Amino acid sequence: MVPKTEVDNLFDLPSEYLQEMLLFAKPIAKAIEAAFDCNRCGISVIGLEVPHAHMHLIPIRSANDINFTQAKPKASDESLRAVQEKILNKMN
Repeated sequence: MVPKTEVDNLFDLPSEYLQEMLLFAKPIAKAIEAAFDCNRCGISVIGLEVPHAHMHLIPIRSANDINFTQAKPKASDESLRAVQEKILNKMN
C-alpha cells in the first residue's frame, strides 16, 4: 500500500514511500504493456501540472509518446473506462 502524504516534489518523499510507489506501479506497468501495442511502459515524473508527487505510466513506442508539450488528446469517460478495463483485465 502506498501512503498518502502531501509532498509537491517526488524526490522529497521519504525513501520508503518512493520505493513503495515504484513497487506499486510495477504490475500496472506490466499490465499496460500487455494491454496495448507498445514497446514498453514509460514512466514520467514532471510534477508541474498538479502540486503533489505522482507519476505517469504511459504505453510508448517512441520517446515522442511522452512529449508533454504536444496537444493533449481528449477522451470521453466511456473511452477512459474502456482503457481502464483493458488494463485491469491484464492484471494478475
